Amino acid sequence: MEPTQVMPVASLLSIVTVEFGGHALLKFITTDGGRLGELRERFFRAGHAHAGILLVLTLVYWLYLPRAGYSNGLEWAFGAVLLAGVLAQSGGFFVHLGVGQAGARSFGTTLTRVGALLIAVALVALSAGLVREL
Repeated sequence: MEPTQVMPVASLLSIVTVEFGGHALLKFITTDGGRLGELRERFFRAGHAHAGILLVLTLVYWLYLPRAGYSNGLEWAFGAVLLAGVLAQSGGFFVHLGVGQAGARSFGTTLTRVGALLIAVALVALSAGLVREL
């Protein structure tokens, strides 16, 4: 099976979890009277927003990946790197929400940075393949 047939399904199903997260955030803010606190609410919003936008990015990525001329193995590898990056970057916000302190680094902030690097690797690989195929 082609990675560009399977991976978009994972992206689309993941968007459903982002929708649930939006519902949960709204519930926390409106019914719990701001019980999360400013720091946690800010990181909840950041994680939620990054997840949604980056998952939409993956859908565009899957459209262009076959045009880059990579083998199935490399398409699987770059797709996995991209999804891992999306999960790490957005998930890092949620980890920091749970364990972080205001103004201090945590495992969550490190995870967010690692996710950004993984996304960059996947995007540069796609770009290189597309340029090579011109």
